[in-house]
Amino acid sequence: MGKSLQPVEFLAPGQNLNSYIQAVNGFAVLSAEEEKELAEDLFYNENLEAARRLVMAHLRFVVHIAKSYNGYGLSQSDLIQEGNVGLMKAVKRFDPEKGVRLISFAVHWIKAEIHEYILRNWRIVKIATTKAQRKLFFNLRGKKKNLGWLSNEEAKAVAADLNVDVKHVQEMEGRLAAYDAAFDVGVDDDEDSAYQAPANYLEDRRADPALMLEQADFETKKVNSLEAAMAELDERSRDILEQRWLGEEKATLHELAAKYSVSAERIRQLEKNAMKKMKAAMEA
Repeated sequence: MGKSLQPVEFLAPGQNLNSYIQAVNGFAVLSAEEEKELAEDLFYNENLEAARRLVMAHLRFVVHIAKSYNGYGLSQSDLIQEGNVGLMKAVKRFDPEKGVRLISFAVHWIKAEIHEYILRNWRIVKIATTKAQRKLFFNLRGKKKNLGWLSNEEAKAVAADLNVDVKHVQEMEGRLAAYDAAFDVGVDDDEDSAYQAPANYLEDRRADPALMLEQADFETKKVNSLEAAMAELDERSRDILEQRWLGEEKATLHELAAKYSVSAERIRQLEKNAMKKMKAAMEA
């Protein structure tokens, strides 16, 4: 018998990764009979204690799989945590009547979660979205025989081996060789490197003299047209529009009705007619 099973909270890989690895390696590996008994108890009776024991007994395998992804510059603890999520999904879906061991079934789920985590976090810009790109992302570096760029013949060989197009191999090689660059100038950048920020090379169309002149000319014509249209209105209609639309504190229909000793409905009609005259004058 191995160690007694610890609470799940204790087994989450944290800052002390070595203690976590030592703990999970202390759990006994289940025999085929023990595994089948627990799996059947979970599958047929939904016994969560059986699920917990199956997960705990296989945590060591997640650590082993996660170690193979060390070359991506991501935290080993995070990779293990994601792999544990995949293990739990596998345990939930495991059918003991299929005649295979749980770890053989779980490898796919463990790797799938780790792959998703790496693709989400390896770069700011997602580097692989299609099935071919994902296959190349996780296999291309292992296929290269040296640190240099692939020759045409080598690219064709990799493409044939992975059953993808040569152009996808060359494209992924370029993506893997690229790096994320900050768009704006960093707070710690000195004057010699700050000019390289992409933000400094964007065209500011707002400062185009031709567009600025065109906009100013348009605004002037619009104002002149508005003033000319207002001048064609009678004094009462012009005052109603000014009070209703051009003042800082807009007058209500009832306030203007009291001013001109008419009904609010009459003020609304005068306003509507004045707006029509304004529109016709400005479009002429």
